[in-house]
Amino acid sequence: MNAGYFLSAAGLSVLLITAAAPAAAADDKLEQLKEQGFARIAIANEPPFTAVGADGKVSGAAPDVARAIFEKLGVKEVVASISEYGAMIPGLQAGRHDAITAGLFMKPERCAAVAYSEPILCDAEAFALKKGNPLKLTSYKDIADNPDAKIGAPGGGTEEKLALEAGVPRDRVIVVPDGQSGIKMLQDGRIDVYSLPVLSIHDLMAKANDPNLETVAPVVNAPVYCDGAAFRKQDVALRDAFDVELKKLKESGEFAKIIEPYGFSAKAAMSTSREKLCAAAK
Repeated sequence: MNAGYFLSAAGLSVLLITAAAPAAAADDKLEQLKEQGFARIAIANEPPFTAVGADGKVSGAAPDVARAIFEKLGVKEVVASISEYGAMIPGLQAGRHDAITAGLFMKPERCAAVAYSEPILCDAEAFALKKGNPLKLTSYKDIADNPDAKIGAPGGGTEEKLALEAGVPRDRVIVVPDGQSGIKMLQDGRIDVYSLPVLSIHDLMAKANDPNLETVAPVVNAPVYCDGAAFRKQDVALRDAFDVELKKLKESGEFAKIIEPYGFSAKAAMSTSREKLCAAAK
């Protein structure tokens, strides 16, 4: 053996140790959550994806699935904080959340920025409008083509992006802080259409019980999306552990029992995969 061999072996050892360090750190994340007894999750208070009751109790399909899985992983509780969709990933990356469980649909830039679990909740897009749909809006392109039409959408959310991509000018895309505000702005005439996923719009419309409003669902030419729980890229081991329990939950039928009372389809989530959704998103 010559000196060059020893140097190469030593260099290889350093590389192996360096490469193993992030994995070890990721493995430690679950142990850290077990030790602290809770996981911090970001939500949006958008029923039925996520919801916060008057008593502060967190529910909704996404937190309920996360709570069940974290419990199986030995993390007894989830502690939720409400965030705008556009602020969720920066908050996750900054360490303010341990996971995002909020109907954050898989999209190319998100798949690149976070480590998604396998699919959990799937939904299409919907519009809430004035009765009779006076501006005849059935697609985001319809809104773009009508210079008088203004759309309300969550800041940083899928609907805001779909409107802008369809050509709706920035000044006609109104950022709305929450669902109740969106319906109120629609009722007051400050926007002509409010857009969210189908189940979210149905929930808001049922609560508003306003005969002067109606729904268009699904929105023409709008994609169907699925979300997953989102983790930091360095927490892939935690994501993988989450996926193992999610798969068991789906196979046992417990997954369907959690999400279907909220109106979601377990079959839809089980008919696709993170790999397909992130590839399709590109």
